[in-house]
Amino acid sequence: MEPTVSAAGLDIRHFGHDDLADIRQTIIDLHAAAAGPDRDDDFKKKFPWFVDHWGGHPEFSCVIAFDGDKAVGFAYGAPANPGREWWREYLDPAPEKELTFSYSELAVIPEWRKQGVAERLTRTLMAGRDEVLVVLLVDLEHPRVQALYETWGFRKVGERQPFPDSPVYAVMLAELPLS
Repeated sequence: MEPTVSAAGLDIRHFGHDDLADIRQTIIDLHAAAAGPDRDDDFKKKFPWFVDHWGGHPEFSCVIAFDGDKAVGFAYGAPANPGREWWREYLDPAPEKELTFSYSELAVIPEWRKQGVAERLTRTLMAGRDEVLVVLLVDLEHPRVQALYETWGFRKVGERQPFPDSPVYAVMLAELPLS
């Protein structure tokens, strides 16, 4: 575990691949709390698989925000495999810059929303990265989330449905460090 960073009364702690066994249930519980008790969609059911998939990457990076001992939000992702940045197909010409960070998940529990926690988690996760680009997907049914990412320097470059049973997502790209 890396050193703790304090932000707006919260402790934002860094975790990596070797910490997954210790943080896995915290991430799953936070995701469920952020989604809400009434939301019983397929992604919520499949989410533990995604945690294991991303957490299995040797360079997995996760930040979790804590209010005292209570976890209130998280963000995670991992570097993309060089030469396999699938998002490049949406740009003509594609940027010459290499090394992309795939930003997979962000969740904040309802009582901590609209306080800048999501942005602090995002900026903390992206700070000091070796990659020069970051890519993420946003469900097209959530235009306010897409607009929020745009205020942090992301831009929509295309749309993608990664799985036959998944929603269609906006493909969003930003240069690091975030503006």
